[in-house]
Amino acid sequence: MKRPRLTSAEPLTEHRLRLTFIDGSTYTLDFTPLLDASPGLAPLREAAAFAGATVIPGEGWAVVWPDFDIQIGADTLWLDVEAQQAPDENTRTFVQWRSRHGLSLTQAAAALGLTPRTVSAYGTGARPVPRYIALACKGWEADRRQG
Repeated sequence: MKRPRLTSAEPLTEHRLRLTFIDGSTYTLDFTPLLDASPGLAPLREAAAFAGATVIPGEGWAVVWPDFDIQIGADTLWLDVEAQQAPDENTRTFVQWRSRHGLSLTQAAAALGLTPRTVSAYGTGARPVPRYIALACKGWEADRRQG
């Protein structure tokens, strides 16, 4: 999928969201870690508020909660799904790093001195993420905090 777009988002119990993307893939995303890490999502802790999740028909670029002026992009949700399904800690670290900083394939590749194709392979699990790449992601973040 070139750029993730959604066809639907179905709120489930226990702060889970069933996401269906335009390529037909369907995933269940556990929002609990996202709610814990993002104070701006606090209103969604209430089950009734969370249940208001929707995708704007004909668009699919985000899941929105109009009553709270909250929207989360399909690309961010895709990365969150990838992180939750990551087969190992290095892959999880890598995917979460991209998601946290909103990095495209090209931006992540430039940051780590890799090709976009390699970044894509790491992100999808087609290639295992080496430990040194996970450490490079952490080093990149530390460098940006000091700069």
